[in-house]
Amino acid sequence: MSGEDTEMTQNPHDADIHQPFHTDPSTDLSTHVPLTKPQLPGIAVPLAAAVAWGLSGLISLFLEWPVAGWVVLGWVFFVVGMPAWAQAVEGRRKAVDRLVTALVWTTFAVAMMPLVAVIWTVVSRGAGALSVEFFTASQQGVLGEGGGIYHAIMGTLIITLIASLISIPIGIMAAVYLVEYGKGNRLARVLTFLVDVMTGIPSIVAGLFALALFTLLLGPLPRIAIGGSIALSVLMIPIVVRSTEEMLKLVPEELREGAYALGVPKWRTITKVVLPTALGGIITGATLAVARVAGETAPLLLIAGTLRGTNFNPFDGAMQTLPVLIFSEATRGGLATYVPFQIERAWGAALVLIIIVMLLNLLARVVGSFFSPKTGR
Repeated sequence: MSGEDTEMTQNPHDADIHQPFHTDPSTDLSTHVPLTKPQLPGIAVPLAAAVAWGLSGLISLFLEWPVAGWVVLGWVFFVVGMPAWAQAVEGRRKAVDRLVTALVWTTFAVAMMPLVAVIWTVVSRGAGALSVEFFTASQQGVLGEGGGIYHAIMGTLIITLIASLISIPIGIMAAVYLVEYGKGNRLARVLTFLVDVMTGIPSIVAGLFALALFTLLLGPLPRIAIGGSIALSVLMIPIVVRSTEEMLKLVPEELREGAYALGVPKWRTITKVVLPTALGGIITGATLAVARVAGETAPLLLIAGTLRGTNFNPFDGAMQTLPVLIFSEATRGGLATYVPFQIERAWGAALVLIIIVMLLNLLARVVGSFFSPKTGR
């Protein structure tokens, strides 16, 4: 065969291999289907909010509505107008997304309003009472203006500390039994039921229990600080049990099985493997339980009583606490009698109590993050 015949027998498509690829415009999808959709500008949300509340302000001004009416009407305009604008420009999916986003932020704002209002009220009314004397003096011998809340701070710390020493070990050991020993056990089911009942028990019932207990021991209507600790421990134990139980359940079963495979006894596995792994959550739950009972008033008013002086012995006589002091200062002399320095003292004590509870919550966060298992290398 000659060279010309060889070239003739080659694949006819080989000649087009090195030719540039041309696309038929009629078959190019990019010319028919847009790759991007129209989007609202970045200032769409503040612009819609400004228009909504501006229109609401005009209507409220014309109808002489209060500020609350202006806020609610503006919110309605924004929730309706923003998704409608998104529907017209971006489509149905984006409109639904913006509607749900607006509702989520609204519920968040509504949930934050009482908290912000309480904090603002307490700070604005109680900050003026704070002073060196307010923290270092008691009400012993003070008949009018002056004095401080030192005795109530010490009473709160002592009673809460004793309640914690009673509740935390009992709660942790009960949770260990429920998770490690009592799976499917009838006693464990009964204990779980009792913990659930105690979780919802009113605090006044805990105070009545402590009052009845010490009435049997000491006689009628005793006033003793240790009774307040017993009442608070009744409220703390179910919280510690529940939080510890959930933390122990989060410990991987492989850790227990690995310890058992090495011949480690069960009690040592619990103390050396399980509890250290869940220690961060346990401490967090215990600290939150302390913060929860630190502001209880009813049980302490029944059994711990009131005292205008400082008492460091929880086994001898009454002891003042911050919640009881707030109640006493706000109601002393009758509800119809308004005494400015008493009300200011009550607001100042409330501010100090909020600060203590906030510090306990922050401490729980810090301790929990410090003792939590590290997942990184």
